Amino acid sequence: MQREKLINILNGVAREYIPSMVDAQVQDIQRVAFHISLALENAGKDAAALSMCDLGGGLGLFSVGCGALGVQRIVLADDFSDPINYEVGDSVFALHRRYGVEIVSRDIVGQGLGGVDGDFDVVTTFDSMEHWHQSPKRLFRETMAALKPGGTFILGVPNCVNLRKRLTVPLGIGKWSGMDDWYEAEVFRGHVREPDVDDLRYIARDMGLIDVGILGRNWLGYGSASWAIRSVTRVFDRILRLRPSLCSDLYMIGRRPCGVA
Repeated sequence: MQREKLINILNGVAREYIPSMVDAQVQDIQRVAFHISLALENAGKDAAALSMCDLGGGLGLFSVGCGALGVQRIVLADDFSDPINYEVGDSVFALHRRYGVEIVSRDIVGQGLGGVDGDFDVVTTFDSMEHWHQSPKRLFRETMAALKPGGTFILGVPNCVNLRKRLTVPLGIGKWSGMDDWYEAEVFRGHVREPDVDDLRYIARDMGLIDVGILGRNWLGYGSASWAIRSVTRVFDRILRLRPSLCSDLYMIGRRPCGVA
């Protein structure tokens, strides 16, 4: 699918969110478009023949965008316990369901994938694993079982040792998370542990994935509150992609081997 067409579709869907959420979804269109393109390109199938499951995607644009593109089946599994869920309530799910998204409300890390039926061509999880308080080992083993032979798993995470952190942390800048988010909240929903490239390859080996690749992007740089960081990101983004270990955002893509029970 042409990127311009994809952007136009996502722009229309983003504006169907409840008014308080529209701006955030519109600002996230470029990143979500990349995520959808990554899934479709690695699936090897047309959207109309594709079955997908997104883990920990929350109320974001990815799953509903897939539905709007005509993905045959898209399942969204999440515990839906972030602060935004309590602010907007369950009414926002009406948009997802209108585009055919199947909602599974479940603590997938603690309770596993029970309730997520069927098998999938693609399973994704973007910017969720770093928030999990328990090891994802069991969940990822279940994910392999949920993938069709030859199916694709895509894991997107922030990089714990990106270039900015390497430069700013020695200067005493760049706390792990905000004090209010950790200390004042009854339940901490921030980043528990961010991985690096070696961690992602470790996970891929443990899962038994093949044809594993690592990509780097710099969405966090583009979205920074600092004008200086945004400006530097625009200049160096494409150069940094050549060294994913220096990028702010990492993606691990791998396939389940064919013929594996």
